[in-house]
Amino acid sequence: MAGSGFSQRDGQRQSGLRQQPLVLLALVLLVSAAMVSRLVWLQVLEGSRYRELADENRIRLVPRSPTRGRLLDRKGRVLASSKLTYSLYVEPRLVDDASWPDLRDRLAHLLSLDAAVLDQRRGSGQARDGYRINLATDLKPEQVLRFREQSQGLKGAQVDVDILRFYPHGTLAAHALGYTQPITEQEYKTLAEKGYKIRDRIGRIGVEAAYENHLRGAWGGQMLEVNAMGEVQRHLGDRPSVAGKDLKLTLDLDLQKAAEQALADKPGGAIVAMDPSNGALLALASKPTFDPNFFSKLVTTQKEYDALFSNPKKPLLSRSMNAYDPGSTWKVVTAMAGMESGKFPADTQLNTTACITYGGHCFPDHNGAGFGRIGYADALRFSSNTFFYQVGVGSGSLALKKAADALGFQQKTGIEIGWEESVGLVGDEDWAAAGRGWADPGTTPWIPEDMASASIGQSVVQITPLQLARAYSVFANGGWLVTPHLADQGLDWTDSARRTKVDITPSTLNKIREGLRKVVSDGTGYGLNGPGIPEAGGKTGTAEDSTGGPDHAWFATYAPYPEGKIVIVAFAQNTPGGGSVHALPMAKKVMEVWNRTRGKQ
Repeated sequence: MAGSGFSQRDGQRQSGLRQQPLVLLALVLLVSAAMVSRLVWLQVLEGSRYRELADENRIRLVPRSPTRGRLLDRKGRVLASSKLTYSLYVEPRLVDDASWPDLRDRLAHLLSLDAAVLDQRRGSGQARDGYRINLATDLKPEQVLRFREQSQGLKGAQVDVDILRFYPHGTLAAHALGYTQPITEQEYKTLAEKGYKIRDRIGRIGVEAAYENHLRGAWGGQMLEVNAMGEVQRHLGDRPSVAGKDLKLTLDLDLQKAAEQALADKPGGAIVAMDPSNGALLALASKPTFDPNFFSKLVTTQKEYDALFSNPKKPLLSRSMNAYDPGSTWKVVTAMAGMESGKFPADTQLNTTACITYGGHCFPDHNGAGFGRIGYADALRFSSNTFFYQVGVGSGSLALKKAADALGFQQKTGIEIGWEESVGLVGDEDWAAAGRGWADPGTTPWIPEDMASASIGQSVVQITPLQLARAYSVFANGGWLVTPHLADQGLDWTDSARRTKVDITPSTLNKIREGLRKVVSDGTGYGLNGPGIPEAGGKTGTAEDSTGGPDHAWFATYAPYPEGKIVIVAFAQNTPGGGSVHALPMAKKVMEVWNRTRGKQ
């Protein structure tokens, strides 16, 4: 029995041993099948993709920026271009710490550079494309020549051309033109798919930003072969970049110069000159200003950035598109509200006095006596406050708001750089009931004092110089609200999509025109007259600064009268003394240049 049991167990063991080769074979076949499947997937199904990735790992492109399109004025004169500058680079993958001191000293001696500065640049430099660190910028021609004569013995160093944005007139039209600046690491994540490189520059504000796609062009570069360690083996050639397209602007260089010269002695302000027929901007000036060439520098310190961006005078803020109290230049809006509401027709005559009481305050006329019984034309001529108090209060805030909306206030003008533009404020009873933007609804009701102030462009009214130029264009062109623009783009700017008919009766339009003409012919704007000035209409304005600063000075004008071909708005920020004293002479300087140069190419 015992022997029989042993024989049975021995048989089972032998049977198990005979099955082991089959199990091992199955495992080998399974593993082999998996390997073959993987190889088929890699070599056949995904072969082309992996070959492409391998080439990308083997070939690197050192980018070279394209030449950005030029910005030209309406007569083809250059406002912004690009200039070539030579820079010294080191390729960190070819220069280790041991070989750097010798290369540094040779470069310092050869190019008359400070070795300590080269050390500092190499240590803190950002090789954002992975292959080069900038050691020196704006090399002189003789430095470039010396380097090229000795370049064979300067392994790892390279002198290359950089293309920088250049503004030949410096600060001229800076807010309109804008500037370019390197893209950030965060921006690169989204812009890379659009063809941008990590060393790319992009338009930040102004026309440079609005027409980025038109101006930028396409990158080229130097192709390098690298090994698995990322070391450069050889240069494979160059791929040329594609230059951006030039852009002709509506700006007139002569008028822009005149506008900025007129602003020179003012603490701040703006001048807008516009073609009222189609909205083409002939000048767009703002002060304080800045030099856009600052942003073209390859190396800028934090101290320099802080001096510009933290400047209390805010030189980057465009005053032409920022909102301020308009003062008496606003009276044309009140006149339109009175006539269009039907409560104060065009032939209305009102008694003007020293002051009129609304609420608990007696609102004065600016001469302290009034001007007797007058109509709209003379009220504009003399700039009578008490006349327009009566019209504004009698018409009501909603009528004033309706007229303001029709003339394009409290809305974007449509200019291409509108993201920098304030919509301003035209307060009314609904706005007050909603809390005026800072209080709880129902706690700040509209009061008679508000309406009196609104009637003459004070306190609850803030507009931009550009908005005012657009509104006065309605009176200059016979009733059309145009779209201000800085480039024609081959479009018809008198098309209904860009120019709309204002709902204003002929009697209202003619009466306001009559009043604006009287202002210049024999009123507060008389100083505009003189040699080189065509017949014109206009309106002066002196506005209290609702933020607490000194008064603002305004003057809005158009010429020739009655069908204007140019509208000019001059604004002197915190310059007390009156619109006729400060703003009118500014506009006159621009008008003289326009009249002298119009039609000339």
